Amino acid sequence: MFGIRQFVTTAMRGVRSKHNLPDLPYDYAALEPVVSREIMSLHHTKHHQTYVNNLNAAEEKLRAAVEKGDVSTQISLAPAIKFNGGGHLNHSIFWLNLSPASTKPSPELCSAINNSFGSLENLKKQLAAATVAVQGSGWGWLGYEKSTGLLRVATCSNQDPLEATTGLIPLFGIDVWEHAYYLQYKNVRADYVNAIFDIVNWDDVSQRYKNAS
Repeated sequence: MFGIRQFVTTAMRGVRSKHNLPDLPYDYAALEPVVSREIMSLHHTKHHQTYVNNLNAAEEKLRAAVEKGDVSTQISLAPAIKFNGGGHLNHSIFWLNLSPASTKPSPELCSAINNSFGSLENLKKQLAAATVAVQGSGWGWLGYEKSTGLLRVATCSNQDPLEATTGLIPLFGIDVWEHAYYLQYKNVRADYVNAIFDIVNWDDVSQRYKNAS
């Protein structure tokens, strides 16, 4: 549960170091034709930047409320920190999950995928189906479940962060907010989701799995 204690802790970190928009490890046009330059530029410089700006602003207000002992204001800021903090966390993973270069899952990740889903193709089908079915805005995720050692498919609404929401450690996420695809794919979300698998940075996903397990 994303409780007030977490918000206070987050705010104290924010005092020491503000959040910044991370640089992309590739050019805005590098993921074409799957994701256009225009979408990548708007998504990164406008949408992600807005989450960063709003998170910093909310943490500053929370810091001030903590110093004043204003519990009511601390509580009222919880939704803004959850939403904008989740947006910052989710997108920071998303950019690294993608790559213009073709990569493959590590042998260890392949074994985990086969153990949890039977095959990589089955994983893709299950993740795509769940992600396309997200109602409204949200994310589809491949996550790691520490208690069982298995990989799981999950979805989150809006910008809810996977780990805080489900307990799963995020490995690979698919953003299905309309700003992530509508300029290019219109209302055909399924085409966008299926195309994303052509630019997955499996090296990054494999490293996240190694770190999680």
